Amino acid sequence: MGRSLGMVLATALLLAAGCRTGQPILGAKHNMATPGTIGGILQETRTGSPIAGRRVLAVGLDSGARYSAVTSMTGGFTIQVPPGKYRLEVELHDGEGITKDAGTIDINKSDLDANIIVEVGPLR
Repeated sequence: MGRSLGMVLATALLLAAGCRTGQPILGAKHNMATPGTIGGILQETRTGSPIAGRRVLAVGLDSGARYSAVTSMTGGFTIQVPPGKYRLEVELHDGEGITKDAGTIDINKSDLDANIIVEVGPLR
């Protein structure tokens, strides 16, 4: 129990330590009065090392609206989004692929989903 609480606290600290908040980038005509937040960490599959400076997109499954953030030095990202269902896309380099993704993320009013881990590794 102490270890999982420690992981939650460590994740919260990493997210607070310099993540850039997301901004709508395409087709976003939503009421942002009570947004939700998608947050997590982008890391390398084999080592668990954080991946900094990568663009992460939250794409609305119903609307197609795209919201963006860039990972911090700790690999952390936060993206403010209106309520809805989302999937994440990550900027990849040659020879890389997603080895662990977040699946469908369901955000409600003022909801916070901050425990997402996305892993990137070499393609086989």
